[in-house]
Amino acid sequence: MSIWWSLHLRREAASVPLARRLLLGTMETAGVDPDISFDLSVALSEACANAVEHGGPVADTGSGGESVPEACAAYRVTAYLDGDCCRIEVTDSGPGFPAATVAGHRPAPAAPATPADTAAKEHGRGLWLIEELADHVRLRNRPGQGAVVSFDKVLKWREGALLKVS
Repeated sequence: MSIWWSLHLRREAASVPLARRLLLGTMETAGVDPDISFDLSVALSEACANAVEHGGPVADTGSGGESVPEACAAYRVTAYLDGDCCRIEVTDSGPGFPAATVAGHRPAPAAPATPADTAAKEHGRGLWLIEELADHVRLRNRPGQGAVVSFDKVLKWREGALLKVS
């Protein structure tokens, strides 16, 4: 069995749950184990949130009031369920990742020492969380075109799944 879909989404917060719901619906219909579906949906939400926040200039106008090109105001999500694996790619048009991030030098986020630190620590957990939830993660930059987060996970199937891989 093979299923794939691709979405071209505006860089708006409302697009994140849309992508997540489509993934969950696809996986439920295919018969994927709910725990695997949940892990992938959280990882997808984190990747989409990163694209919305860091994926390009503000969508409404550029500096000085000029229009931002459509490509900068959007990002793309593609999901592939192929055999017993799901691969997801989120592509944006932002400045890309720092070289150290692409090279894999990402320490685990530190736990906040005090409640006051909690608000300051709300950012910077997304890529780490994606790595914890997926089996394989790849971060890359497309020079002058943005960043790509791709991750995959081996699928488990619900008992009696209709589309289960044989």
